[in-house]
Amino acid sequence: MPGIVKERLFTPGPTPLLLEAQLRALTMTLHHRTDAFRQLMRETLDNLRYYFNTKNDIVVFSSSGTGAMEGALSNLLSPGERVLIGTAGKFGERWVELAKAYSIETVVVEAPYGHPVPIDQMKKYLETSGPFRAVLIQATESSTGVRNDVETLGKAVAQMPDCCFVVDAITGLGTTDLRPDEWGIDIMIGGSQKATMIPPGLAFASISEKAARTMEKSKLPRYYFDYTKERKSLAKGESSYTPATSLVVCLHGALNYIKELGRENLIANAALLAEATREASLALGLTNFAVSSPANAMTSINAPAGIESTKIVKALKSQFGVILTDGQGSMKGHMFRIAHLGYYDFLDLVAVLGALEIVLQKAGHKVELGSGVRAAQNVYLRHSS
Repeated sequence: MPGIVKERLFTPGPTPLLLEAQLRALTMTLHHRTDAFRQLMRETLDNLRYYFNTKNDIVVFSSSGTGAMEGALSNLLSPGERVLIGTAGKFGERWVELAKAYSIETVVVEAPYGHPVPIDQMKKYLETSGPFRAVLIQATESSTGVRNDVETLGKAVAQMPDCCFVVDAITGLGTTDLRPDEWGIDIMIGGSQKATMIPPGLAFASISEKAARTMEKSKLPRYYFDYTKERKSLAKGESSYTPATSLVVCLHGALNYIKELGRENLIANAALLAEATREASLALGLTNFAVSSPANAMTSINAPAGIESTKIVKALKSQFGVILTDGQGSMKGHMFRIAHLGYYDFLDLVAVLGALEIVLQKAGHKVELGSGVRAAQNVYLRHSS
C-alpha cells in the first residue's frame, strides 16, 4: 500500500482553506482600535455585502453561526410573541430549540428528512394562524442536503409589515442564488467556515431596515449578540468587543478572492459539482437522499443495502484520507454527505469519486470501476461545451 495519504476535507464545514487568506493572516498583526484595522473592517463589510448580494448592513460576531441564529431571535422577539418555523432537518430543529430556550411560542411546519419544507403550508399558517413576529427557515439544510424555497416564502412574509423573515444561509451563501433585497429576507445569516473558505469562528448577519425597526421594540435580553449595538459600532469600522482580528484578516483576503472570481461563478462551481455527484451516485447504483430540491452545498447519498454509511466514511478516511460526513441523528449509518461549498474544483471531485468506487467494491457493493467518474465527466462536458 502507498505510504503517503493526504487528508482531504469533503465536509460541509469546516471546508478546505484558501491558502492566500491564511498566509495573509499569519503575516498581518493589527490592533483592533487602529485606523488600519478600521479601514480593513470597512472593506470587509463592503465585500460581505457583495457576497450576500445585498445593500443591507451586515454585522460580524466572533462565534459560530449558531450565535448569530440566537442573536436573530433575541433581537427581534419580545415575551409573548410567536414565531413560525420551517424545519427539514437537524438545523431547522435548532431554530425550534433556540426558540424554546427563550420561551418563545412556536408553530412548526416539519418536512420528512430528505424533503424540503412545504412552503404552501407555511403560507397557510401565515394567513390563518398569526400574528407571528418572525418566520425562521434554512436556505439549505446541510444535515439532509435539501434546498428550501426561500424566495416564495420571503415574498409572502414581505407583505406582513410586522413580521420578519430570517434565513439561516450558513451553507446557502456561495452555493445558492440568494437575493435578500428582492425576496424580503430581513436577516440572513452566514458563517466563516463554509463557502468563504476560512476557519470557523466568525458569524455574519445582514439586517434589513424592517428588521432594524423591529429590534428597537424588542424586549428579550441580549448582551454580546446585540445586533443594534454591533451595527452602530461597525458603521465606524469597529466592533463592540474584541474581534477575532486574524480571522477578519482571513475573511478580508477570502472575500477579495471571491470578488475577483465572481459570486455567480462561485455558486456555479458548487452547482456543477453537485450535479456531477448526483449523476455519479446513480451510475454507481446508489440513490440520493434528497429526493426533491437537492442543494448545491453538498450531496447526500444513501448507503447501499446491507452496508452502513459509517463503514464507508471510515474506510475512505483510513484508506485515502478522504473526510466525509456520516448522517446525523437518526440518519447516522444510513447516508453520507459529500460537500461542494467553497474551495473545491472538479479534480477534487474526481478524486473522491474514484476513492468511493474502490471503497464500495471492497465493501461488497457491485461497482463498475470508473462508472461514477465517467458520469461526472459527462456532466462537466455538458457544461463546458
